[in-house]
Amino acid sequence: MDNIPSSDLKSVLHSKRANVYYLEHCRVLVNGGRVEYVTEKGKHSLYWNIPIANTTTVLLGTGTSLTQAAMRELAKAGVMVGFCGGGGTPLFAGTEAEQAVAWIPPQSEYRPTEYLQHWVRFWFDDALRLRAAKSFQTARLTRLLQHWHESKSLRDQGFAADKDQLNQLITQSRSGIDHAQDVTALLTEEARLTKQLYRMASLASQYGEFTRAKRGDSVDAANQFLDHGNYLAYGLGATAAWVLGIPHSLAVLHGKTRRGGLVFDIADLVKDAVILPQAFISAAKGQTEQEFRQACIETLTRSEALDFMINTIKATAMQIGKAAQAAST
Repeated sequence: MDNIPSSDLKSVLHSKRANVYYLEHCRVLVNGGRVEYVTEKGKHSLYWNIPIANTTTVLLGTGTSLTQAAMRELAKAGVMVGFCGGGGTPLFAGTEAEQAVAWIPPQSEYRPTEYLQHWVRFWFDDALRLRAAKSFQTARLTRLLQHWHESKSLRDQGFAADKDQLNQLITQSRSGIDHAQDVTALLTEEARLTKQLYRMASLASQYGEFTRAKRGDSVDAANQFLDHGNYLAYGLGATAAWVLGIPHSLAVLHGKTRRGGLVFDIADLVKDAVILPQAFISAAKGQTEQEFRQACIETLTRSEALDFMINTIKATAMQIGKAAQAAST
């Protein structure tokens, strides 16, 4: 079989890529010019292709290994790679103290600088950084309302959230965001809303009683699925920031000292809209982690979540960066 160099692949724009992979108990290597993962079945080895030109993120779970040649090809195709524990959590490529999300990004000297330049214009100004955080939170609410109201997937799975109650919660949260005086107030409002969304999703999916557990302490299916699904969103968030050339450390909401804080900020744009309801639906139906993961990936792709992330970052960088530039002249 002829080798296929990665330079011959017609790469798909990151915002249009369809694949996110979580792999476990396998080897990732290059075979015949293609990146493949190998699983063992008895005395036989099974080879499965990874279409790297149409992939955004690869999460490597329990019992995985990655060859240097495979990492080289993944980097050429612009694929984000992260090592993690079983079920997608925790991510090991982070600081031990905070378990911050830190990915192995493709290396390139030719990343765009336009949006980074706009970002750093406002990032060192506390008031403008707060304004950016509010912009993110407002976009998050818009996405949440749209998806919970209009998603055919949620309707088909029997997810029936009270629309009037959701509208009321969103209205209250918008007011809280508008009146927030600092990042602490924004985080408090985010926690308040998320707690209410857990309750609504539990009722809408007929899951039953629910209490959010700390990461790593999950004992019930809904908590485990929330942890697992969030890391899928983190993968897209890391990809969105990398595509636009903005370092993951330049967070606007999750702390200036957290190395991967911006990934959390970006992932929040879609977590409540997509991951949260699916976690309760899958838990109520007794689905496996693989079924839950596939449902999340399909919804993230169909709803063009990565497009939404990238466009939100662009709009925030341009709008507030220009405001900072105007204020300095």
